[in-house]
Amino acid sequence: MLKLHITNETSRLRAVVLGLANSNGPTPTLAESYDPKSAQYIKAGTYPIEEDMVKEMTAVQKVLEKYDVKVYRPEIIEDYNQIFTRDIGFVIEDIFFKANILPDREREIEAIHEVIDQINPKKVHRFPEDHHIEGGDVMPIGDHIFVGTYRESDYSEYITARTNMKAVKALQEMFPDKKVKSFNLRKSGTDPRMNALHLDCCFQPVGKDKAIIHKNGFLDVEEYEWLVNFYGKENVFEIDSDEMYAMNSNIFSIAEDVVISEKNFTRLNTWLRAQGITVEEVPYAEISKQEGLLRCSTLPLIRD
Repeated sequence: MLKLHITNETSRLRAVVLGLANSNGPTPTLAESYDPKSAQYIKAGTYPIEEDMVKEMTAVQKVLEKYDVKVYRPEIIEDYNQIFTRDIGFVIEDIFFKANILPDREREIEAIHEVIDQINPKKVHRFPEDHHIEGGDVMPIGDHIFVGTYRESDYSEYITARTNMKAVKALQEMFPDKKVKSFNLRKSGTDPRMNALHLDCCFQPVGKDKAIIHKNGFLDVEEYEWLVNFYGKENVFEIDSDEMYAMNSNIFSIAEDVVISEKNFTRLNTWLRAQGITVEEVPYAEISKQEGLLRCSTLPLIRD
């Protein structure tokens, strides 16, 4: 049996599901793209190719294994994108949540049955179908759970709106001892610099008490200010819209003092090292063309 344990984003990682770029399928059509950044690269004819993405994910696996992390991979579905495991599930405390994702991605959850079959069935949970939720929007932070959402009346018009308030309220009911704090995210179906697909596209905790934040990812300035105050201004690394577009807030913590980051994130990586954090740099620029990076392609199961 797998004994799950996740209470935050940065404690020492012991087990994780890393996505898969093998048999990724042909370049999607514009109609098939889920986000404005992928659409941009499809139009330009520079959508990432499988061989490059497999290399990038292999580099991440090597880093994880260097730190003795148990790495699970999904079963291969032929001609199918299985990179972003964070979308399909998440763990809070000892409960595995199957995400209610876009319906045509349901097969991705079935492809990690090897992991789910090792979990006590009483500890596997799924919200009702109309409670939309994806792992990129959910962050356990000690006695808080931060959740990215979209609270505007045109929610249903955005394929980029992934987590709704029904799911936020259900999380609060499941964890009455925690403060579930939702953040209203900026959505765009056409401009990737104005679209926070998930909370981890504009915010991420790092180290013991630090955070990476992109102000414009938040629709409500008060919520952005609340976050800055929560960490303290001196502990926050602010990223601009180009850095947000490149996915600077989507790195991944192996421990409070070790992160995996993209090798081109020069300004961020310099800051992280100045905080005493070891930065394991990997190439991930091709995968980032799909509006996802390192946090998006990892699903942590056990942290200390």
